[in-house]
Amino acid sequence: MAYLMFMDESGSDHQESPYEVLAGLAVEDCSAWSLINAIQKAEGELFDRRISAGVSELKGKELLKRKTFRLAGQMPPIDEAERRHLAAALFDRKAAVTKKQLTAFGQAKLVFVGRVLELCAQHQVRVFASIVDRDVPRPPGKDFLRKDYSYLFERFYYFLTEQHGAPQGLLIFDELEKSRSRILLDQIGRYFQYTAKGRIRASRILPEPFFVHSDLTSLVQIADLIAYIIVWGVRFGQMNRPTRPEIEQFADAVMALRYKVQDPTIAGWQGVSPPIWSLTFIDDLRPSGQN
Repeated sequence: MAYLMFMDESGSDHQESPYEVLAGLAVEDCSAWSLINAIQKAEGELFDRRISAGVSELKGKELLKRKTFRLAGQMPPIDEAERRHLAAALFDRKAAVTKKQLTAFGQAKLVFVGRVLELCAQHQVRVFASIVDRDVPRPPGKDFLRKDYSYLFERFYYFLTEQHGAPQGLLIFDELEKSRSRILLDQIGRYFQYTAKGRIRASRILPEPFFVHSDLTSLVQIADLIAYIIVWGVRFGQMNRPTRPEIEQFADAVMALRYKVQDPTIAGWQGVSPPIWSLTFIDDLRPSGQN
C-alpha cells in the first residue's frame, strides 16, 4: 500500500502571480488509475475527445485564463449535448469558428474544472501546498532544501502516519530542466539523509523522488491546475494579495481537499496540539534547522 504524491508548481516565474505555490496531490495507489480514467471520461463527455491527448496539457493557466471566462460569459449557458457538439466542431475546424463555438468551449472548460475537483473528492484525494509570497526572503545558496518543500514533506509525513496499514509515500515531480532537477534531487537527498527530521520522515516517504514529463502524466497536470487555483483563488491567514474573483468559485472545492492532522502527540505551545493543515503559508524561505 502506498500514497502517490503528484507535485507541480505555479507562480514560480515571478511575473504577475501574487504567490508561488508548490502543490501536491496525494492519492492512494489503488485509486490512482480509477481517478485518471474518470478524468479522461469527463474530457470525452464535455469535449467529445481528450483535450490532453498528444502534447496538450490540462494546465491551470490554459483552462482558467481570463479569456476562458470572457468567452464563457458572452452567451447564456448552453445545453450540455449542444455544448459538446460545438466544442468538438471547434477542434475539428471544418469551417469558420463561430461565437457560439467559442462560448461553448469556454463553458466546457469551466465545467470540466469543477468536475475534476468533484472527482478528486470522490477518490479521497488530499491536497498539500506550500504557499509563498513573491517577495519573501530566499536562501542565498543551493545547498539546503527550501522551506516550502520541507513543510510540504512534513505534512505529508503526518498524513501518512495517520493512515491504516503503514503506507509508504512516493514523490512524483514534474521534471524541470535537467540541471535544476539534479540540484533539487541532491537537496532532497541531503534533507532526508542528513537532517534529524528528514531521517524520521524517510521512514514513510521514499527519499528519492520520481521525475516525469507532465504532458505524459495526467495527475501532475491536475496538481498544476490546483496550484493555479490556490495562487489566484485561495486566501487564508496572512494571505492578503488580491484574487481573481472569477476563480474563487473553485477555491472552496480545493479547501475541502485539505487534510487536518489529528495526532494529539504533535504538541504545540503549553502542550496543546495546534491545528496543522496540509495547506500552509510561508513568509520566509531561508532554512532554520531544516524544518
